[in-house]
Amino acid sequence: MVLSVPSLYQTGDGWRAPWIQAVVHAGLVLPLLWRRRCPVAAAATMLAAAWVSYGAQVWQWQIPIATLALLVVVYTFAVRGRRVAAVVMAGLVAVLFGTWAITRYPGEDGGWGTLGFLLMIAIAWVVGEFMRARREYFAEVERRATVAESERRALARAAVAEERNRIARELHDVLAHSVSVMVVNAEGAALIRRADPDAVDRTLKTISATGRAALGDLRRLVEVLHVDPSSRAPQPATADLRELVSRVSVGRPAIDLVVAGDTGGLPASAAVQAYRIVQEALTNVVKHAPVDAPAGVVVDFGCAGTNRVVRIEVTNGGGPVRLDAFPASGHGLTGMRERVAMFGGTLDAGPTGEGGYRVTATLRVSPT
Repeated sequence: MVLSVPSLYQTGDGWRAPWIQAVVHAGLVLPLLWRRRCPVAAAATMLAAAWVSYGAQVWQWQIPIATLALLVVVYTFAVRGRRVAAVVMAGLVAVLFGTWAITRYPGEDGGWGTLGFLLMIAIAWVVGEFMRARREYFAEVERRATVAESERRALARAAVAEERNRIARELHDVLAHSVSVMVVNAEGAALIRRADPDAVDRTLKTISATGRAALGDLRRLVEVLHVDPSSRAPQPATADLRELVSRVSVGRPAIDLVVAGDTGGLPASAAVQAYRIVQEALTNVVKHAPVDAPAGVVVDFGCAGTNRVVRIEVTNGGGPVRLDAFPASGHGLTGMRERVAMFGGTLDAGPTGEGGYRVTATLRVSPT
């Protein structure tokens, strides 16, 4: 009875009013434009239009359009609506079509028609569920990719920060040594400028050379932030130890240097770290030891089984504490410990029984 109400709009010759056909057609098609943004409103409009189409038989060819519209409603709710709402909507559509089919085609034809439409509803609902699951899957993949990218960027920032910290320690090791040598030489030149003018000239040349070297080291270290490592200037090695000791010895008692063993086959990385450890230890001597305190450097290149071993010992004698000694930053020993740890070695630093100070480092280099 309810489905037959729209039939009141039939014309006398059996043709349905054309304006009803246009309105129903619009009600079946236009809601497709906003079904994603407002699925409930679109579904209600399409259901009403389908109800009119089924009940009034507005143009026979609109029945398939109404059926397709109902399937689209079920699909839309399965994809974008809540699952409970999708099930309820599928049930309403099934009741609507089943009632119409049984009323319109009583008997076996109506039953088979209803069964076929229920199958189409099930297919529409399954396809909608599949598309929902697919969309949720890709959303989850995108979310995980975003999280992974955020973690990758965080790790990259942490790596950059760690590299900057390493460069800061390197900068301290190199420049502290050079500046300390320059300061000590300048102080020594002031003391001997009348007694030995020639020595003052030599000291000034040493200060100039050390300053230029410090500028070069600073430039190379800063360029590490922007330039490919392969384009950097050669790093110092154990062959440069004698020049290093010579620079530090200016203006103070000569520092004894003993280099024993064969450096052949020693990796360049180990040679650089050995040089830097000696440099930092001598920097501590210049900064903290009395000016007239003797000092010595022993570097022994040996073997322990199949491993190459580099033993470094830097000592300075005791004496009155310098009143103008540089404040300790703690970065020097930290840098030496990290350099030693790179090769699984050990570092011992502490006062000697005679009032001096000793730094002993051991690097162990495995064969490659």
